[in-house]
Amino acid sequence: MRVSKQLVFLLVGWIILNITSANAQDRKEPSTWQIYTDAKKQFEKFERLHGRFVHTDNVKMHYLSWGDPENPCLIWAHGSMNTGYELVNIADSLVDAGYFVIAIDYYGHGQTPIPDHEVSIYHIADDIKYLMDQLSIKKAFIGGFSRGGYVATAFYHSYPDHVSGLILEDGGSVAANTYYQRLEPKKLEKLAENFNRKQLAPWDSTYRTEYDAFTALYDQDDPNNQFPILALLSAEGQGSWNIVYSEMMKLFNLENSRQFLDLVLRPATVPLFARSMVMIEPQVVFRNLKVPVLILDPVIEDDPMPFQWENEALKSMHPDLIEHIIYPDTEHNIHYAQPKRFIRDVVAFLNKSNK
Repeated sequence: MRVSKQLVFLLVGWIILNITSANAQDRKEPSTWQIYTDAKKQFEKFERLHGRFVHTDNVKMHYLSWGDPENPCLIWAHGSMNTGYELVNIADSLVDAGYFVIAIDYYGHGQTPIPDHEVSIYHIADDIKYLMDQLSIKKAFIGGFSRGGYVATAFYHSYPDHVSGLILEDGGSVAANTYYQRLEPKKLEKLAENFNRKQLAPWDSTYRTEYDAFTALYDQDDPNNQFPILALLSAEGQGSWNIVYSEMMKLFNLENSRQFLDLVLRPATVPLFARSMVMIEPQVVFRNLKVPVLILDPVIEDDPMPFQWENEALKSMHPDLIEHIIYPDTEHNIHYAQPKRFIRDVVAFLNKSNK
């Protein structure tokens, strides 16, 4: 489900979702109230059918699953500021193609909290492996979007023998700081100024009711069913509801320009979760690649993060294993912008790799 009108890609893998919506209304207009009550019923029904939790060594992790567990498995890690629900409009097509689909919520996203101890991208990989063990899944295709692509790469780095193949949707195939470390210092500092501006986003507020929080995120212009919004809401006490992303910039070490510059220029000084992502070097991880990899690469004019040539260089290292598909005139989130082509390309890759 799409919960915003635009994704502003400020650092590869890190997305600040600037959700454009009306302020929560004091007066419950019948049409909006009906949308909320219908969404709540559908969300609860969907969770009964597809929602599950697993207690890993790190966290109580929420995940969604679709299809027959006896079929080949695809495990998906979402992008920043999203949840496993990002596959809600895609999963059925993957199931119809003969696959069992799992989409996790990782730390601080959806219904999975931030652990009370320090964790990293690699801890998410450990959580996925724990889930696989609990479900008796020996091998799976591991995929991810944006930051989730780095989760997939970290999983391969940690558990290569349990990977059937990788799907990297604009993330996980190029070192995260590649672009920023090539910028002139003045350009980098100007970019960093964005993080000193107060984020007037819905998750910065506290709401009196779940309904008020829901309407703060609800997009009047989105024709899709938006019941997954409810996965983003958290009760903090009587008469106090928050959006779960309120602590996200702290986890990403992106609360201000100083943190951003530390992350780009001095990653060894930042907390483990943020540090672990920017220090992943795919060319090293994939130096002895043994599984097929699908790289989905959106390209637009004046691309803020142009990685086409780095992806081509990676493909040249393993031409028989890596497939690099370019999506021209497409922004960061391919599976939202071009869902039909995304499904077609992913299913073709899965079928070919599963022979």
